[in-house]
Amino acid sequence: MNKQHIIDRFIKYVTIDTESDPNNPAFPSTEKQWDLAKVLEKELKEIGMIDVELDSNCYLMATLPSNLDYDVPTIGFVAHIDTSPDFTGANVKPQIHENYDGKDILLNEKENIVLSPNYFEDLLQYKGQTIITTDGTTLLGADDKAGITEIVSAMEYLIQNPELKHGKIRICFTPDEEVGKGAHLFDVEKFGAEWAYTMDGSQIGELEYENFNAAGAKITINGKIVHPGYAKGKMINSMTIASEFINALPENEVPEKTTGYEGFFHLHNMEGEVEKTTLHYIIRDHEMDLFKNRKQAMLDLVDVMNQKLGKDLIEIEMKDQYYNMKEKVTPVMHIVDIAEEVMNDMGITPLIKAIRGGTDGSQLSYKGLPCPNIFAGGHNFHGRYEYVPAESIVKASEVIVGITQKVAQKFSS
Repeated sequence: MNKQHIIDRFIKYVTIDTESDPNNPAFPSTEKQWDLAKVLEKELKEIGMIDVELDSNCYLMATLPSNLDYDVPTIGFVAHIDTSPDFTGANVKPQIHENYDGKDILLNEKENIVLSPNYFEDLLQYKGQTIITTDGTTLLGADDKAGITEIVSAMEYLIQNPELKHGKIRICFTPDEEVGKGAHLFDVEKFGAEWAYTMDGSQIGELEYENFNAAGAKITINGKIVHPGYAKGKMINSMTIASEFINALPENEVPEKTTGYEGFFHLHNMEGEVEKTTLHYIIRDHEMDLFKNRKQAMLDLVDVMNQKLGKDLIEIEMKDQYYNMKEKVTPVMHIVDIAEEVMNDMGITPLIKAIRGGTDGSQLSYKGLPCPNIFAGGHNFHGRYEYVPAESIVKASEVIVGITQKVAQKFSS
């Protein structure tokens, strides 16, 4: 595949702002996601895809027909259009650093923003490669515009090389993955694939079919405001109670102190004044029993503290968000094995590990479309230090092509 062509495609995508909005229930949550969706709709038609359809909710689907004379399963590839609202995706100014020398990369001289391997050690894996970064004032958007680039580039390559035999391939680009809604209105039946892969992982080699079970909890603490000079026995300071609640949860079971399969409670937002304080938590664990125990522990803490306070000052709203796709993928493990074989054939070391998060693939798996996750190549998502090696984008594109070939071979008899 032509690396420069793929770089140019990626740059075109990331310079289109598609940041999603967690506070807007509409689909898509921001109008600007349509900007990239329409560019992709036009491009897919131009490269020769058929059944290109952009629906009213900003889901874009398309088909590459089979060129086999026998039937094989229809497979799919999925990526998301939006970028994270955690950091601005407006006015992205990509920088290309060829033949990376293993030293600090100056992103922004004026603001002294430096991407350093002393802090981001993964950079050293990519010495001699072409590193694409931001100018340090925005995120890059490799999550997941690298995935989109890889899927479009792989489809274009297959179309331009008809001697490469493959079955029917379906692709879909979704809105609002970053705000947890990417699979909510995904029409699995219309998509019509037996299984799919999200191209939404990080470093080269990642192959994931496990993720967190996830819930969100909103804790509302009601206080009472009176004049502080006459407050004894009357004032109830909701922020003080909130501090006690926070400190009552296990101090080591937080994101910054856990790794691997370890779950956590994460306080990600709080607003408070004397009369009312609101805490927003996410609750995560890989094992369902541990996940249930973790949710129950928070419910029990609310009860214990209300009993201690002598009145129900603390309220809790809890909602499950997504579940571990392992339960749905394990019965069809051949779909993971195929991707692993392709990586091994290409000399890529598969990094099979659990995702400490979730993907569209988790929700899609529970909607009847088993959907492991494959690397897209980026690092340091959702912030100013995000980067992606161009070579990883090329390799991921080649993995997609390889999977289509492997499926054609395995189901030839």
